[in-house]
Parts: sequence; structure tokens; C-alpha cells
Amino acid sequence: TLPFEIEEIVNDITKIIPGKNLGIHTHNDTENAVANTLAAIRSGARQVQGTLNGLGERCGNANIVSIIPTLLFKKYFKDKFDISVEEKKVKYLTECSRLLDEILNRKPNNHAAYVGASAFSHKGGLHVSAVEKNPKTYEHIVPESIGNKRNIVVSDQSGRSNILSRLEKLNIKINKDDPKVQKLLDQVKDREFIGYAYDGADASFELLTRRLLGEVPNYLNIKKYEVKVSKSNDNDLVNSYATVVLQVDKKDITCEGSGNGPVNAIDNAIRSNVNKIGKYSEYLKDLRLVDYKVRILNTGTNAITRVSIESTDNKGDVWFTIGVSPNIIEASFRALIDSIDYKLYKDKAPANL
Repeated sequence: TLPFEIEEIVNDITKIIPGKNLGIHTHNDTENAVANTLAAIRSGARQVQGTLNGLGERCGNANIVSIIPTLLFKKYFKDKFDISVEEKKVKYLTECSRLLDEILNRKPNNHAAYVGASAFSHKGGLHVSAVEKNPKTYEHIVPESIGNKRNIVVSDQSGRSNILSRLEKLNIKINKDDPKVQKLLDQVKDREFIGYAYDGADASFELLTRRLLGEVPNYLNIKKYEVKVSKSNDNDLVNSYATVVLQVDKKDITCEGSGNGPVNAIDNAIRSNVNKIGKYSEYLKDLRLVDYKVRILNTGTNAITRVSIESTDNKGDVWFTIGVSPNIIEASFRALIDSIDYKLYKDKAPANL
């Protein structure tokens, strides 16, 4: 059923049944669950049913997370209806939505209306410049009113305004006419040309920026790493072993580990030997890799591979890093090392000697 049909049906029913006794319960089979709900409200229905994040059978139910702020903040509904929801409580809407996804052990929908991480993201240079001058040009509500926030994306479409806005969010003080701003913009565009994508790798972007400004010290020196994969004809088990040689304060440290794949083996080699890494042990013992994604950027056996890693620690901080290479293991290693370096930087670990 489509919105205009819902309006006709509800209009007819409310001639017989009072709207206060009439409810609307929609499903998202045609991607119109929220629209159909709003159409029913316009036509007189006063009992609204929905679910958090639109959970429900088939394609889901009407998403109450989208319905509430629409009724509360959009002028047409705000002027006509009182939904008995306090605006100060709606500021927890984004947190509530993401908490449900966490309980369900699924990733939040970054493109969800109102509460998605990309709902108030701005990429093109002209867009960002306009938003900086007047947020209403591209934002239909204040992001913070529902507990979300604005996100300025740095990409190959970025202009100087994007870079400056991101630097401001990172509390990096730099004159807008400093040549390093243009140098950073050029680096971002050059790296995205070969496959990097910083719109989903905030930690790698911050490291790139602070390294350019000379703010990130040298931490772990990676002298070499080696990965072996073996399989016996006796069973389907594939074994992966990794050896990583690190140098801390001019001392070589050999770390070995195994895993259910080359990347997992490298990760385990470093983390399972964290107590051997001298002064960095206390900083890295709570580092955890929580998500790993691979994207093949072109075709053929020599295709470029982009690896994204999501990491966290006991403080609850979450950060995203990226690595790109024709070799999937090298791409993974670069993303992993960025994750380690970011952890050491944010926790103010001392420099390597």
C-alpha cells in the first residue's frame, strides 16, 4: 500500500471510527513504512505503532526512530500534534538506536535517517563551505537535537574548507594559508587516487595529518614480517603462522603467532607477545581488533586491495584505520600498524629511541 492509498483509506474509515480509536501498523515492503505512517496521521489516525530501527518480519516495520523526530521537529506535524515526548529526551535517540544494534551484535546503519553516522556528513568542498556559513543549507535539523553530530568527510572531492574543518575538529591549530594545508590536501587526493578512502578511516587521516605536522613520534619499528600458510590433504584445516620482528629502543623483538588466516596470525603475533614489547606493553595490552573488511578495487589477480580495520580498547574508544596495497597481507599490515600507532599516540606513549 502506498501513502496516497493510505490517506484515502484512513479518510474513509475516520468517517465511521474516531481517529483516537484508530491505529496504524505499517511494514516496509515498499520502503514506505514511515511515509505510510505519516500519511495515516495526516488523515486522522492517532495511535501509531512502530519499532526501534524498524525491526520486524519481512522488510521490517515503521521505524519509530524516524517517526518521533519527524513529528517533533517538522513544522507541519509540530504545529498540529503533541506527542508527549520531551525534546531533551530525544537527544538520546541516536544512542538508543545504536545501543539496540550493539545488543543485537550488528553494525549500525550508517545511512539511517536522523541517527546514522552519515546522516549529517558533508563531502564536497562547496557543500562544506556552505554548511560552515549556514548549516540549514544542507541540514534539515540540528544534528545534536537527536544526539547525532556533523561529520566533515575528507576525500578526493575535498576542498580547503573540508580540510580546515576537519583540522578544527581534531583541535589542530594551523593558519588557513599555511602551505601545509595544501600539501595535506594534495596528499589526500594522491592517496585516494591509489585506493585510500579517508571518509571511513578517521584515525588514519589524523595520523597522516599529524605526521605531516611532525606531531607523531616514531613508535614501533617494523624490521620485517613473515607469514606462512599450510594445509594438509588429511583435512580441510588451513594453518597460518606469522613472525614479526619489531625494534623498540634499538632492541629487536621477535613475535610469533598463529591464527585462522594470515591477518589474524599477524595480529595475534603482536598482541599475544605484548608483554615483550618493553615500554609499549602497558599501552597495547587492551587493544582489540573488532572488525576487518576487505574490498577489491579492480579486477584481476594483481588487483589493488583496500583493508579497513575497526579497533577499540578498554576506555571504549573506537577508531578506524586503512591500508592499501596490491598484496592483501601488506594492506592489512598497514592498517594494523596505523591502529597500533593511533593507540600509542592517543594514549601519549613515549617515542622510540
